[in-house]
Amino acid sequence: MQSEVSTLFGLNVYTDKGVYIGKVNDVVLEVNEKKATGLAVTKINPEMFESSGKGVVIPYRWVTAVGDVILIRHVKDQFKKPEEIPEDYNISDEEEETQ
Repeated sequence: MQSEVSTLFGLNVYTDKGVYIGKVNDVVLEVNEKKATGLAVTKINPEMFESSGKGVVIPYRWVTAVGDVILIRHVKDQFKKPEEIPEDYNISDEEEETQ
């Protein structure tokens, strides 16, 4: 997927399940490889993240679509504090559900 970096600024970010994540404030670039590696997102959804920080960096590899909004793949419990993730949670269970 290829787009102008400047078109990403200010776009809202949602998961592919429709959960609002935040708004793109900046783009993390790897200059030597000439690619984006992350999206700095602010105005984050307090239900998805700790409210103590100003924003988060979402790995660009999670981006599935860019248009009027940015869609990222939904990663269950990825953004919660570690103590909020159930001990019996297994990432392989989620991967099997999506396949």
